[in-house]
This record gives sequence, structure tokens and C-alpha cells, in this order.
Amino acid sequence: MSAADKTDQRPGRLADFIDGAWQSLPVVIASAPFGVLFGMIAVQNGLSIGEATLMSATLFAGASQLVGLEMFGQKIAPWLIVLSIFAVNFRHVLYSAAIGRRLRPWTRIQRIVGFFFLTDAQYAYSEKRAVVGRLTFSWYMGYALFLYVFWVAESALGAAFGNLIPNPYVLGIDFMLPIYFLGMVMDFRKRPLWLPVVGASAVASVVGYYLVGPPWHVSLGGAVGILLAAILTPGTRRGGAR
Repeated sequence: MSAADKTDQRPGRLADFIDGAWQSLPVVIASAPFGVLFGMIAVQNGLSIGEATLMSATLFAGASQLVGLEMFGQKIAPWLIVLSIFAVNFRHVLYSAAIGRRLRPWTRIQRIVGFFFLTDAQYAYSEKRAVVGRLTFSWYMGYALFLYVFWVAESALGAAFGNLIPNPYVLGIDFMLPIYFLGMVMDFRKRPLWLPVVGASAVASVVGYYLVGPPWHVSLGGAVGILLAAILTPGTRRGGAR
């Protein structure tokens, strides 16, 4: 058993789990309107309450779920639906590649489970956690399960009672999640090369939005930011370490 495994078995595992759950609370609140909105739209597109809830539980990807709903009811080739959902989720390829180095002390099963729960918020806050301390499986699952359970519950509530909300966009609650993600990006502002990487990513995303269109602009912006960071990062540091 490795030293990392022994450390993760300390009595503080429960404290890590609770800390992860507590820190997921802001995104749980911010994503609630989107979970309710998905449930409401799912029922309007012919899904039952149970089917809408099951879709959230098995996919756990809000944007892909909404794209699927828009395309399932139309006469579109299955391969095109799969390609569209892949395009929406392509950014997760970048997430998994970036966070993978943080998960090396975990077992194979832990990594497989962890990648299932790798949402946008999960990646951003896990990366932040890894910078200030050790990213344990207990903390990761505390954050992930709290977010997952509430997402599924919010979808069920939206499917059951969504018709009581006439228009969630009029209330401006759809803007809560982008603001939350902006705050997470700002948390990294003290890291080296933050400004040029974020600036290049933002410009590439905007250009991609107008030239290529959504959802590819998200992955394009991320790829440009990663490429610039790789180019600007010194190849060697003091002592010859990467």
C-alpha cells in the first residue's frame, strides 16, 4: 500500500467528504434553475417524470441533456445526434487530460468513478483544491455526490412542478451559473500566465462562436488557452525539473 493510500485512510476522510459537500453548495444553488428548467422542458417534449429524472441520473450533463431533448423529437439521423452531443461534451476531454495528473494516487476504480462526475464545476474546484492541498478521493466525492444528488432532485422537481414557473429567464436566474464560473476563474488570477492564457482563451472562444458556432467555441477557447500555456511555460526550472 502506498503512502498516499495510507494517508487517505486517516480519520479525516469524513472531514474531507463533508468539506467537499459544503464547498459544492454555491454551485448547487447556482445550477438549481438549470436543473428545474431541464425537467420542465423534458416533460414538455414528451418525457415522463421518471424518464426525465433517469436521464439526469445517467447522463449528468446539463448541456448535453438539453441538446438531446431538442434533437430527439426531430427527424435527425442518430449519428448526427451522437456527434452533436460529443461536440457539446468535447471540453471534458480537456478536463480529464488536465486533472488526470492529480488523480495518480487514486486506484483505477476511483479514477473511473471520478471521471463520471467530472463536470465543469467539479474540474475547476478540484484543480483549485489540488493547488492549495491534496486532492483526496473523499473530498472529491463529497463535492461530486452533493452536486449529483441535487441535480437529479432538481430535474425531478422541474418535471413535476415546472409548469408553475412561467418563464425563468425573465427572473434572470439563468445568469447565476455563469457568474459562479467567472468567480472560479478569478480565483486562479494569481497563478503565472493567468492573464495571457485567459485572454487568449476568451478571444479564441468569441472568434470561434462567430466563425464555427456553438458548442465548438467552448472547446476551441480551452484548447487555445492550453496551447498558449504549454508554449509560454519554461521547459526547465531550477534543478532541471519540468
